Amino acid sequence: MSAGEPAILGIVAVCAMLAASLAALRRLVRQREQLVQEREVVYNFVHDVSEAFVESDLAQVDFLLERVLYYGMQTTRACSGAIYFTNAGGETMAARAVSAMFPPVAGGFSQAEWDAAASKHRYLDSLVRSRSVTVGQGLVGEVAARGTPLLLEDAARDPRVPVFGPDALRVDSLLLAPMRFKSSVLGVLLLVNRSDDRPFAQADLNLVQALADQASLTIHFAQFNEELNQKRLLDYDLHLARRIQNALLPRELPAIPGVDLAAFNAPAREVGGDYYDAIRVDENHLGLVIADVSGKGVTGALVMSICRSLFRAQAPGCLSPAKVLCAINRTLSEDRYEDMFISVLYAVLDQRDFRLTLARAGHLKPLLVSAGGAAAAQVESGGLAFSISDPETFEAALEEKSITLRQGDTLIAYTDGVTEAASPDGEEWGPEALRKAALAPIPDESASARLEFIKRELFRFVGGTTHPADDMTLFVLRRIQGD
Repeated sequence: MSAGEPAILGIVAVCAMLAASLAALRRLVRQREQLVQEREVVYNFVHDVSEAFVESDLAQVDFLLERVLYYGMQTTRACSGAIYFTNAGGETMAARAVSAMFPPVAGGFSQAEWDAAASKHRYLDSLVRSRSVTVGQGLVGEVAARGTPLLLEDAARDPRVPVFGPDALRVDSLLLAPMRFKSSVLGVLLLVNRSDDRPFAQADLNLVQALADQASLTIHFAQFNEELNQKRLLDYDLHLARRIQNALLPRELPAIPGVDLAAFNAPAREVGGDYYDAIRVDENHLGLVIADVSGKGVTGALVMSICRSLFRAQAPGCLSPAKVLCAINRTLSEDRYEDMFISVLYAVLDQRDFRLTLARAGHLKPLLVSAGGAAAAQVESGGLAFSISDPETFEAALEEKSITLRQGDTLIAYTDGVTEAASPDGEEWGPEALRKAALAPIPDESASARLEFIKRELFRFVGGTTHPADDMTLFVLRRIQGD
């Protein structure tokens, strides 16, 4: 070794150390840039989300998904991407956010569909959005089922990735990140190819997964807000429907000399299918209706309103309850709905002699309580409900019954929601309990007092609930002192 060689070796060693230090410094710079980039992405995303909530009463999930996809593509330099989001039930997924020229890598498309998509940009977008993906099947479905990310640096070698003829739809590298909230997977963020022709790296996956996790929390609450807002709108619509339905019921029952009337209606839901009415037939006769539409809620309420209109059209001028019921049944039979029927009790009261003529279309038999509460008996008459038979069969089964109300007699008509009302342990109130409440002595024997007593007994039995299992309606008619 010459005298100068140690010095040369020292210089080489120093240079190597400097090169290593410089390389380490460059790595640190890149890592710092990556962290700054990630922080900026998350900040910008959160900022966009905040603005979405501030500017609108409702944060739109689709808007948020579009922003997540945008930032995912921006930070990884992805050429295209999509977000597959779970549908109701969580068994399938559909593309809710799609970038330009995203290849249909999920959904099982035919070659003909691929060829058409390659030549028509708009068709490609609609094609991707139209096909659902089953959770657990295919690349997207597998990531959704496992809840773990997937990085395919060389996607062309993976048999799960479809091969497309057009270069524009070539898949070289794939990145899939599940959008997770707690133990649930809300969706999958899928990115295709980097614009610099390099494959996606682990750093890309880490960044996108962080973004997906951050976004999932926000989207979960956005979904919650959407559902809450929809519920509020539904509640408001039902509230309006209830007001309209209440307007269809008599605001007050008519004052008839010698007769006391009272009625009560409580729907199981915001609106219901029970109905009662008092209709002027002529100057000497009053028509009284109580009806029960099978089913509850909006459907029952709509059918109820139809019944009301038909009674209001057919009752005036006709003294025969049976003829009115036959005419209405024929109209309803023209548009019969499956699993939908209507039971009706219709009576015509002659105000001159207090003769009550009634007909039942499959409705519960009314209870006639004699003066002084000495006895209570059902008023018998035959008949089938509306919309369960042809008009000829209905008319053959229908019977009219006439009774004359003596002073102090009380007629109680009701729907099955009253007698079938259940206690907390599931026991039904039943016809016998109604009969006892109808016969029980009370200080005031008016129709309204009897009605209120029956209500108190009923609600005491069911535990005081204001939301019965079925619609409940009571109609009480009492003959009082009069001319």
